[in-house]
Amino acid sequence: MSSPTDLGTRSIGKLLMQYSLPAIIAMLATSLYNIVDSIFIGRGVGALAISGLAITFPLMNLVVAFCTLVAVGGATISSIFLGQKNLSRATDVVNNVFTLCLIHSVIFGGLTLLFLDDILFFFGATEQTIGYAREFMKVILYGTPISYVFIGLNNIMRATGYPRKAMISALLSVIVNVILAPIFIFKLDWGIRGAAFATLCGQSCALIWVVYHFMSKKSYVHFNIHNRYLQLSLVKRIYAIGMSPFLMNCCACLVVVFLNKSLLDVAGPDGNLAVGAYGIINRTTMFFVMIVFGVTQGMQPILGFNYGAGNWERVRKTLYRGILIGVCITFVGWVLTETVPNSISHLFTTDRTMTDIARRGFRVYFIAYPVVGAQIVIQNYFQSIGHPKLSIFLSLTRQLIFLLPLLWILPNILGLDGVWLSMTGSDILAFLLAVITMIIANKKISKHFKKVENVA
Repeated sequence: MSSPTDLGTRSIGKLLMQYSLPAIIAMLATSLYNIVDSIFIGRGVGALAISGLAITFPLMNLVVAFCTLVAVGGATISSIFLGQKNLSRATDVVNNVFTLCLIHSVIFGGLTLLFLDDILFFFGATEQTIGYAREFMKVILYGTPISYVFIGLNNIMRATGYPRKAMISALLSVIVNVILAPIFIFKLDWGIRGAAFATLCGQSCALIWVVYHFMSKKSYVHFNIHNRYLQLSLVKRIYAIGMSPFLMNCCACLVVVFLNKSLLDVAGPDGNLAVGAYGIINRTTMFFVMIVFGVTQGMQPILGFNYGAGNWERVRKTLYRGILIGVCITFVGWVLTETVPNSISHLFTTDRTMTDIARRGFRVYFIAYPVVGAQIVIQNYFQSIGHPKLSIFLSLTRQLIFLLPLLWILPNILGLDGVWLSMTGSDILAFLLAVITMIIANKKISKHFKKVENVA
């Protein structure tokens, strides 16, 4: 661990390697786990289980939304406080994030369990898939206090100068998960419920590691019972900055609902298999998106610290390098899905119809995939420097204003291809809007910093 003050002095390239690489490794491991877990379910339980798992995606997005509302907001604010050399306030953030994560998990997990079947049917479940979706989500929802506290504190750990430790906690969660999943699914014959239990066990082990870090007084920022736990002004700031990823995940939830219903409508008797095919495409998409998120997580403390310290040139360099890396990552995704879509699909299922639908979806949807990396980095950039409104604006336009109208029009004309093209079109439009917004906003921010320098 290096001192957080290095964020304002070391070269941007070295800092991105130091902070982004561990985050990328952690995200890569998480993505691989999600893929491997789906493979275990598809091969060990069946094709309809993949469809049932796909039905849980929007609900899982909601689970993540109420967690990231606190986790991302807290991580960003703690970085800004460290840039301002305010260690006491950074410690306040840790206490507030811990408390808010527990409150959110109990309220959200409890309410969702009460209406679970109704929610899953609304999200596109059928009589053939509801059983799989219900079994999986019950276990996940009972474990939300563990998941929320782990994710919340792990984000703070990375933001306060411990990227390697944050990587280790994520890897620990994944390794335990991957070891236990085949045992629970195949050996103990627990089916899709076994995959959920494996997830919970992995997060429990990682939580112990993270809590131990924050209990130690050797950690730069750690628990302090004398600091405040629920300070209204701080909670408002956490929510304000965390609102962007929260709304992004909520929108993703809504979009998946419309996608599932659209697939069920246009695919006719193969509707459940089309939903499962989208599940395969979604897992593959998220593999590369999660790696880009790893880049943005590594960028976040660098951006937050230097923005708080008034180092605009370092903020700008971090942003542009991040965009380049993000585009390179999604470009690799485009190459693989255009060249070997069959091989990717066969990893998850042997069902020929599902494989055929997924292959066509890969070819059409991923046409403009390289620009997705840039859009994600720009959106998270505004969040990292404490401009949540712009980040929210970019996330809402991509998933609501652009995607939903296309999803309403194109499938009626082009069938399944229209579903895939709706996502492609929204990605292109969102990229163009993000670039324009970045250029305009950066000019204003640059002028602001120059005025501050002149006054000083």
